[in-house]
Amino acid sequence: MRNKTALIIAGLLVAAVVSVNAQAKLKIGYIDSQELLAAMPESDSAQAQLQKLAQEHESTLDEMTVEFNKKFDAYKKALNATPPMSELSRTTKEAELQDLQDRIQKFQDSAQQDLQQKRAELFKPVQDKAIKAVNDVAAENGFTYILDSGTGVVVYTAPDAVNIMPLVKTKLGLK
Repeated sequence: MRNKTALIIAGLLVAAVVSVNAQAKLKIGYIDSQELLAAMPESDSAQAQLQKLAQEHESTLDEMTVEFNKKFDAYKKALNATPPMSELSRTTKEAELQDLQDRIQKFQDSAQQDLQQKRAELFKPVQDKAIKAVNDVAAENGFTYILDSGTGVVVYTAPDAVNIMPLVKTKLGLK
């Protein structure tokens, strides 16, 4: 009998604790991280550096393309010339064109990787600063969760959810 009573009391206590925890109010906020990053002046600086590197790569690629086009035009003229180009000359020029085309492709791949690495390097401090500001605002204002509406993951925003963008911008000293 005592075991049953103790078991019933323990069950009631567990139910009471679960009920109290279920009634605790969640405070949910949201922010558009892309909008926040775009508002930060550090993003403009990082984007300018990235654009400069992209232009350098584009210039090199243009030079390589001009070289390829000149050699290809010369090859086409030599094919149609009289007397015709020897087999050895033709295969040598085709191999040279193929080699140049392969180098162009390799450069494009390397340039793309370089830009991705540079983007990550330049934007990491900006993202870290934004994340710190969001975390600070969340802690200071008692938020349980902060959702990123800029990623397209948020399907529904309740009327009592709080857009913390103004608080984070204030924290970062942005207008």
